[in-house]
Amino acid sequence: MSLKEDRWIRQMAQKHGMIEPFEEKQVSTSSSDKLISYGLSSYGYDLRVSNEFKVFTNIYGSIVDPKNFDPRAFVDIVSDVCIIPPNSFALARSVEYFRIPRNVLTICLGKSTYARCGIIVNVTPFEPSWEGHVTLEISNTTPLPAKIYANEGLAQVLFFEAANACETSYAERSGKYMMQTGITIPRV
Repeated sequence: MSLKEDRWIRQMAQKHGMIEPFEEKQVSTSSSDKLISYGLSSYGYDLRVSNEFKVFTNIYGSIVDPKNFDPRAFVDIVSDVCIIPPNSFALARSVEYFRIPRNVLTICLGKSTYARCGIIVNVTPFEPSWEGHVTLEISNTTPLPAKIYANEGLAQVLFFEAANACETSYAERSGKYMMQTGITIPRV
């Protein structure tokens, strides 16, 4: 398996719709705006977080149970910024829709700008033949409220190409998170 460079990512995005919308170069701070960068980088792609968030709340006294998840554990927010309470957590989704080739696996890591503020982004790998908007898990590990900016970079996706296609893809296994288009809560 080898890490794929920007040329390969650009080609796959343009010819096969691997990332939509696709930003061909890294978009960063302009002279008038501070911006957390997104778009194509040297060996990956910096995805953006949309303006849709689900922030954990304890107003209903819910228990977080992955086998019987209560959607009332979240407050839905649509905004250009999301404030995550101290030591709390939110779900969001990527702006970009991904279509992962059968011979590719991705790893997604939070951007250093957020990590240096105690904000951790956790995303499970995008498996071969998976497609959809990425559900992003954002943890505020600090004792202070944390601000997340919609439509700006949040995480970097690294693409690994295998020498051969996998025997059974995520799509063939009828993966439960296939073709998700919004923020997807836990499913069993």
